[in-house]
Amino acid sequence: MDITDLFRLDGKVAVVTGASSGLGVEFALGLAEAGADIALGARRADRLADTARQVEERGRRAIATTTDVGDPDSCTALVASAMEAFGRVDVLINNAGVSSAAPATRETPEEFRRVIDINLNGSYWMAQACARVMQPGSSIINISSILGITTAGLPQAAYAASKAGIIGLTRDLAQQWTGRKGIRVNAIAPGFFASEMTDEYLPGYLDEQMARVPVGGPGDPRCLAASAVYLASDAASYVTGQTIPVDGGRSIA
Repeated sequence: MDITDLFRLDGKVAVVTGASSGLGVEFALGLAEAGADIALGARRADRLADTARQVEERGRRAIATTTDVGDPDSCTALVASAMEAFGRVDVLINNAGVSSAAPATRETPEEFRRVIDINLNGSYWMAQACARVMQPGSSIINISSILGITTAGLPQAAYAASKAGIIGLTRDLAQQWTGRKGIRVNAIAPGFFASEMTDEYLPGYLDEQMARVPVGGPGDPRCLAASAVYLASDAASYVTGQTIPVDGGRSIA
């Protein structure tokens, strides 16, 4: 076997949440190019259909299911759709999430709970639903953030708490499931990549952050997708419970 074969996902099925735009689309397309069929979930059905079309253009099968990860029943329905269409689930990319920026003394309970419910609780509900059907050798990849590791100048208590929580969740699920179920659980902590989320930042904020990135600029989303392909593949069969920053060094700057 050539070492590059370890990175192939042929015959595998991946569930990708938050797949209607931005990094979710990149994850879906990257996994498809590596050989996986894709079950797509997000709240915007019209844009999900476009992602499914792009997956199919790459020669892979795709289904699209309208999904609200804050609702455990909706998460279960997405996994059931994947099982009905493909008969298996091998990979989960827990990507769905929302951002927020509000001073801590003015952030309302509703605002804080919404971010936690989608980002952290939603990751848990999806992981639960997938782990119930996954076979040994499967891989769950949670999407955290460097803001779960460090700070970056904005008042983002809810977002930072949710992303730090995902890191703790990743460790614990890996401890529970890797040895007993054969399911590896890891996280990626992205730095600054172009997305709908970064489009909402104040003018000048990204330029300020880029000055603190040792690599010297924003990330290429394809590199982020490649990190997910690695963690999903047999190349990472000895990696579990880890959080890998993909941030150009921003978290050490």
